[in-house]
Amino acid sequence: MKIIVPMAGMGKRMRPHTHTTAKPLLPIAGKPIVQRLVEDLAAVAGEPVEEVAFIVHPSFGNKVEKELLAIAKAIGSQGSIHYQKEALGTAHAILCAKDALKGRVIVAFADTLFRAQLKLDKDCDGVIWVNKVEDPRPFGVVKLDGKGIITEFVEKPVEFVSDLAIIGIYYFADGERLRTEMQYLIDNDIKEKGEYQLTNAMENMKRKGARFKAGAVDVWMDCGNKNAMVDTNTKVLGFLQGDKSLVSASLKLTNSVVVPPCFIGNDVELVNSVVGPNVSIEDGCTVASSVLRDSILRGGVCVRDAVIANSMIGARATVTGHAMDLSLGDDATVG
Repeated sequence: MKIIVPMAGMGKRMRPHTHTTAKPLLPIAGKPIVQRLVEDLAAVAGEPVEEVAFIVHPSFGNKVEKELLAIAKAIGSQGSIHYQKEALGTAHAILCAKDALKGRVIVAFADTLFRAQLKLDKDCDGVIWVNKVEDPRPFGVVKLDGKGIITEFVEKPVEFVSDLAIIGIYYFADGERLRTEMQYLIDNDIKEKGEYQLTNAMENMKRKGARFKAGAVDVWMDCGNKNAMVDTNTKVLGFLQGDKSLVSASLKLTNSVVVPPCFIGNDVELVNSVVGPNVSIEDGCTVASSVLRDSILRGGVCVRDAVIANSMIGARATVTGHAMDLSLGDDATVG
């Protein structure tokens, strides 16, 4: 089994946080998005994961690449790094890791998390996980027959076709076959909405007899912007509630209360404050005379005399005074 993780996007909707950190390495409940994704996929693969192939932009740099290889190693897999220099669509992104497209493959885009009992059905050629959405226009969608077999793939439909949106997690029984179909799109410059689309490759496979089933997820969690990140952090903390490892033993509490669920990293100090619920605080933060809820604080943040909610505060930032809803980048000062 191989896992392929396209993650070369520049994360423009998550700025200013992605000016200094690749979006998939931003933390949810104290752990990078991509790490949670890979761990979840490895847990449901049903067999050892031989390789995790990460597709990144060259600008991410050596430090990010080392972190990704360490994530693969932690699940007992070999990690590999592949580059996508230009955003030319989902099929183009996956094909950047063409050497890993062999045998059974899971493809998962690193801007989403899920809760599900994934079943890698072996009596079909692939499984495409979907979720019902109110507005399907921004998504690729599928149409199904009465047995749950996909009859049509449609990329970002203008008119209503289906409300079953593809969430960005796929299983393919034959990676080489997928690679051939995606390469055909590139070689013949077949684009839809200006890009080489994975849905077109899958539609071609289906026309040649491939059978794809739709898989369902219990919870689909987006990490596409600040509000989505805060909401996903809340959901993941809820799933982990009761896990004593969420709060470091090094926490220094002075006349303060932690309302669970919260993640609190190492060497955090809380003074005359109420923190929680649904707050993640990374290492080395100080919170004094403040109230925090539904927020994410990166490492080394200092908050004083403030009421903070629905916020994401970048590393080493300083926040002082009054009530706020913030999306604050690294090393910033407010107050």
